[in-house]
Amino acid sequence: MRDALVAAAFQLFLERGYEQTTVDDIVALAGVGRRSFFRYFPSKEDVVFPDHERCLADMTAYLAESAEDAEPVGRVCDAARMVLLMYAENPAFSVQRYRLTKKVPGLRASELSVVWRYERALAAYLRGRFAGRPDGTLQADVIAAAVVAAHNNALRSWLRSDGHGDSTTAVDHALDYVKAAFGTPPPAPGRDGPGTGPESGSEDVVVVVSRRGAPMWRVVQEIESALTTQREN
Repeated sequence: MRDALVAAAFQLFLERGYEQTTVDDIVALAGVGRRSFFRYFPSKEDVVFPDHERCLADMTAYLAESAEDAEPVGRVCDAARMVLLMYAENPAFSVQRYRLTKKVPGLRASELSVVWRYERALAAYLRGRFAGRPDGTLQADVIAAAVVAAHNNALRSWLRSDGHGDSTTAVDHALDYVKAAFGTPPPAPGRDGPGTGPESGSEDVVVVVSRRGAPMWRVVQEIESALTTQREN
């Protein structure tokens, strides 16, 4: 019933336009009553975003189940990929919705509200992980916003291409920027292996000089460059 209502709504939106389509038109085409429509969707706007509530609930549960030692930035990036998978389940529908929201200002506002809720879910998880840190709340909010911005940049590029190409690769590439800037890098290969501990006398120290107030992504770049140079030498 829910899927039938969504299909009927989008058929009419494409044929008549969103503003010209009423709830009565949708239920008539779907062959159900108004009560059935409002059992699934509070309003006509909600039929345009039928899957976001489920995805938001799944993402929130995924974050709540995180292990205590999970790297937090990587974890929220993985959570954001759940939204991508939702869009990729039905590329044709996702492209139709993208085109529709671009044309209807009210739908665009609804979409922004949904995006804000995703961002708040990511930030809530990070606030819990960063509790007690100096500027922990600020870090959580900034990182959550960066994850959403990176994800949406790649997602919208894919939607503008009518759903062609590899959406996963594009989103992974975008989220790698966030992890490079804010994430905790993994231990250097072999650093914890035999013969590499302090007792072996082979422990190396890398000193990086950066200007005061440099953005975190620049510091990360300088560290990566220093480590690469060290390995090559």
